[in-house]
Amino acid sequence: MKALSRSELERSLREGVRPLYLLLGPEIYLRQVAVQAITDAALSDTIFRDFSESSFNLLTDPLKSALIAAEEKPVFSEKRVVRVRHFGKLRETDENLLIHYLTNPMPTTVMIFIADELDRRKKSSKVLLDICTIVEFPPLKDSEAKAWAKTRLKELKIAADDQVLSEIIGLVGTNTQTLFNELDKLASAAPGTGRITLPLVYELIGRSRELSNFELGDHLLAGNRKRALETLHRLLEDGAEPVMLVGLIAGNYHRLALGKHLLARGGREEVFRNVSLPPFKRDSYISTLQRSSAEKIARGIQLTAAADLAIKTSQATPRLQLEMLVFELAS
Repeated sequence: MKALSRSELERSLREGVRPLYLLLGPEIYLRQVAVQAITDAALSDTIFRDFSESSFNLLTDPLKSALIAAEEKPVFSEKRVVRVRHFGKLRETDENLLIHYLTNPMPTTVMIFIADELDRRKKSSKVLLDICTIVEFPPLKDSEAKAWAKTRLKELKIAADDQVLSEIIGLVGTNTQTLFNELDKLASAAPGTGRITLPLVYELIGRSRELSNFELGDHLLAGNRKRALETLHRLLEDGAEPVMLVGLIAGNYHRLALGKHLLARGGREEVFRNVSLPPFKRDSYISTLQRSSAEKIARGIQLTAAADLAIKTSQATPRLQLEMLVFELAS
C-alpha cells in the first residue's frame, strides 16, 4: 500500500479511522503526534477513554498480550485503540500469530503498529505493508524543519528571522523533539521584545549543542577512538537517534570537504562566506581543516554512506552500525 504523508493522514482521519495503521520512521515527535491524532479520532465518542485504549512495547511485552487486547470488545465506546511500540523488535516466533490477526482484524479495534524501521524481508512485514495504512516519518530536510520551527514559534508568540532559524537548525539539527525543547527554552529566555536573536541562540544553544555538532567529529578526525565512543554513547543516552547521528557525521565530513576546497581557493574568509559556523567555533574549524587530509575526509564520506545504506537495509541494528562506523572513522 502506498504510504501517506502527514497531511494526507489528517485528511484521511476526517473521512474516518481505519482498522490497521503502520507508522514508520525515526521522526519520533511527529510520529507521536500522528499516534495521538489517530487515537483521538477513533475515541471521539467516548468519555471514559482509559477503558478503550491500551499500549504495548515489544521490548518488554509479548505480542500475544497486544493481540488479546485487540480482540476485546470496546467498553463505553464504539472503538478500541491498541498501540504497539518498537514493532521492529517483533520475534520470528510471533510472525504467524500476527499474520493471523492481520488477515482477520477485529472490526471495532484500531491497531497502531509503531517502529523506527521494519525488516522488510520478514513475511509478516510484507503482509503489514500490503494491508495496513502506512504513514512514514523520515528525518526532516532543513527547509521542512525550518517551516515546522516557524509554526512552533507562532504558537509560542515569539519571532525569529530566517538567519536565526537557519542558525538554530544548523546547531540543533532537524529532529523535531530536540527543536521543540530548544525553541521552548529560547522562547522562555527571550527578552521583552518577544524576539529570538543570534546572541541568545549562541548563548543558550551554541555551546550546549557544540557536543552534538562538533565534538564527535573532532574526536573522529583526531583518531581518538575512546573519546569518540564515549561521546557517541552520551549522545545516544541523551535520546539522539542513530539515523540522525549518521546524518550528523555525514554532514560534518561533507562540510569539511567543502571547507578544504574553499580554504585552498580563497582562505578563511571564503570558508566563512559559504560554511555556516558560530563565531566561537571558527578558529578550531580552520585548525581541523588544516590538519585533515583530503584522503581522510573522502574516506569518512564513503564510510558514512555505507553505514547509512546498511541501516536503511536493516543490516544489524542502527546502534551497532553507528558504533562500527565511529570505530572505523577513529582509526
